[in-house]
Amino acid sequence: MNGGYQEQALAGATGVELVVALYDAAIRFLYRAMACAAEGDVRGRRVAVKKVVDILMYLQARLRPDVGGAPASALSDFYAAMFTLTLEASHSGSAEQFQEVIANVLNVRDAWVVAARDPEVGKILPRELRTREERFVPGGAVSLNDCEAVGSRWLA
Repeated sequence: MNGGYQEQALAGATGVELVVALYDAAIRFLYRAMACAAEGDVRGRRVAVKKVVDILMYLQARLRPDVGGAPASALSDFYAAMFTLTLEASHSGSAEQFQEVIANVLNVRDAWVVAARDPEVGKILPRELRTREERFVPGGAVSLNDCEAVGSRWLA
């Protein structure tokens, strides 16, 4: 897939779909890191792992515990755990450890796919993760109870 195609595919994406795309990218880089580890390509493994770590840090930095409450806190803990597991897998070069990280990230990614079907979820995303159209949707305020109900899907 070339970059232009990817940009076109994401052009009309919602904020939640963009989050899913970040998870997809992390998964691709995890597979690349695992392949590089199997081939003994240390530099390739490090580059792929750095990209995974960058994605996890980006997602974690954009969490809003003041808005998302317990679900945002749980996601923060998840990103920290995946960060640590990714570095451990890279250090050991273990395919099994990379597979564990991939399985965990896929699980949460699939929960985001389910959440993407709910228009209320887009209202609790940080502004920088919303599309231009979503930033100006009326009714952007969401109560804590709404966040908790939506957030329970994230922990699936």
